Amino acid sequence: MENTSGKAPKASFAAMAHPAYRLQFISYVFAMMADNIEHVISYWYVFQKFHSPALGGFAVLSHWLPFLLFSVTVGGLADRFDPRRIIQCGMALFIFASAGWAFLFVTDLLTVWNAMFLLVVHGCAGVLWQTPNQLLLYDIAGPQHLQSAVRLNAMARYLGVLVGPAVGGMIMLALGPSKGIILNTIFYLPMFVWLFWAPPRAIVVVTRQAVRGLADIVQTIRSISTSRVLTSMTLLAGLTSLLVGNAYSAQMPGYADDLGHGDPGLLYSLLLAADAAGALLAGIVLEGLGTVRSTPRLAMLLAGLWSLALIGFALAGSFAVAVSLLFIAGFCELSFNTMAQTLVQLNAPAENRGKVIGLYNMAGLGMRAFSGVSVGLIGAWIGIHWSLGFAALAVLLVLGGLHFFTRHHAVVSGRL
Repeated sequence: MENTSGKAPKASFAAMAHPAYRLQFISYVFAMMADNIEHVISYWYVFQKFHSPALGGFAVLSHWLPFLLFSVTVGGLADRFDPRRIIQCGMALFIFASAGWAFLFVTDLLTVWNAMFLLVVHGCAGVLWQTPNQLLLYDIAGPQHLQSAVRLNAMARYLGVLVGPAVGGMIMLALGPSKGIILNTIFYLPMFVWLFWAPPRAIVVVTRQAVRGLADIVQTIRSISTSRVLTSMTLLAGLTSLLVGNAYSAQMPGYADDLGHGDPGLLYSLLLAADAAGALLAGIVLEGLGTVRSTPRLAMLLAGLWSLALIGFALAGSFAVAVSLLFIAGFCELSFNTMAQTLVQLNAPAENRGKVIGLYNMAGLGMRAFSGVSVGLIGAWIGIHWSLGFAALAVLLVLGGLHFFTRHHAVVSGRL
């Protein structure tokens, strides 16, 4: 029987009761901050050297495409091998990328081709980190406190998004890009070192399934097709990422320019901060309440509210209204994404949990590589406000179809 309501523990911030989780959380914040610092410094240096919009577009693709191509494969590896060691491989690649940037900055040997290589390395490091880390959360917090662990890690991600760029900018101003990127390698070390002492799996499921690339993706899709929870939450993650994702963040300078008459850099920063601040508040409120249940219906409802907030933002003519709506969008986005992820983890079969979570990440993160088409490329034709509004409206329509699908599947299965 499917777990359609991930029951949250009554205690606030329940996952923090586990000492191992507290250490994981701290190291995760440092690693996420380092990830964003590297983006700030490397993107700035690359832009100053090449002034290439095409290379900027490649940076976005190289960040998300590895999730689309390799998430299920990495999940299969995490089913067979210790996820702690796979995460350490990801941290090692992050360190290699930062050290590589530093070497090329100092020697002035940076070319378009080796910049593309390091961007790909950085993207692959993210895949080796995120899916195994979600398995690690299950091992540390267990099913009872899993929702709290997922939500707190999402908060840590947004903390990195908020703090990373600011710290990266200060480091670059104080030390310069070369020394700053060298310093950044240190921030990956807490996660790498802690994993040597992280607790192993409480329950080890022996699996000898081979890792088969595309065949694994097809097999995993078939395996979840009988589960309305796994299917609906994976579709929710994939469709929202495909149609909107975080593509509007890349267009934020344009929105800031259209919305205000002040310093566009300040307005841009405030818009980005509003989205992240809303997400942080969502984590704090939901963790503080400690009684909110994760259900497919609530996740889809919050995704609908997220879409409505983005439609309002796209149509807003006032900067204050736009900031408020982005704050609401951030609140709803963290809420529905963490609920969906929790439900996937709770309902994933133990013998191939890594592949199922990998498929969810392939949908939720990998599909972001294409959201730039619906918001960015179409925005160049009809305007970024209209493109975002239509994309968010498409999400609403898709959610209606997804809700009908889940109800119909439940009726056919005799669950309603």
